[in-house]
Amino acid sequence: MQRLQPLKEYRVWRFGLYYFFVFGSFVALAQWLIPYYVNVYSMTIVSAGFMATAFSLPSSLIRSAGGWLSDRAGARKVLLWVFGVCLVCLVFLFVPRMEIRAPGQGIMANQGGTVMEISSSEIIDDDKYLLQNAFGKEDQITFYFGIDNTDEGFLFLPTTSFNQEPAVKKGDVVNKGQLIARGVTHIYFQANKWIFSTLIFIVGIMMGIGSAAVYKHVSDYYPNDIGAVGGSWGF
Repeated sequence: MQRLQPLKEYRVWRFGLYYFFVFGSFVALAQWLIPYYVNVYSMTIVSAGFMATAFSLPSSLIRSAGGWLSDRAGARKVLLWVFGVCLVCLVFLFVPRMEIRAPGQGIMANQGGTVMEISSSEIIDDDKYLLQNAFGKEDQITFYFGIDNTDEGFLFLPTTSFNQEPAVKKGDVVNKGQLIARGVTHIYFQANKWIFSTLIFIVGIMMGIGSAAVYKHVSDYYPNDIGAVGGSWGF
């Protein structure tokens, strides 16, 4: 019971919250990165494993440097830097890789008639209607907005394009005011895997440093109860 006395103090559980982030989140990320790389970036399991190792190994090795920094600069200052850098990186990581198709401005028939011809750029009945096409070729649209978009170049910011797709087929009879082409807005954010990996690498490094800084905190405040305080987090 005497050894458990420090657990009554609020500070002990606050330190535990710090450790929950710098070590618990590190373990969670290490487990999560491989399936994320495979499912989101279509990487092989081997490549994903190398990327996860690049996150885990340096973080583990740098903990000694985190202890040295905590001795020199103080654990509190080191933790403030750790949390600050992690927060900035996580803000940039907040928006995931995404592809969104949203409704846009379509084309309605000016008068009734029969559709005589349809191409990728126009619909012809008694009038001619020109379609807005983002790329000019449907196969390019399929490539850019399809499942495999990992090698389309380096896109740092979200990109938006607009095109119109026929809603009728050749020979259809249309009435005045009928929708003959749907507008589609494409919103695509690449969340480039190299930028993602760099930010994750920085987060991992900071978590390794933070783990050492938390234990430095414990030794400063509870030099005679390090086992009881640190063991309570594992429990």
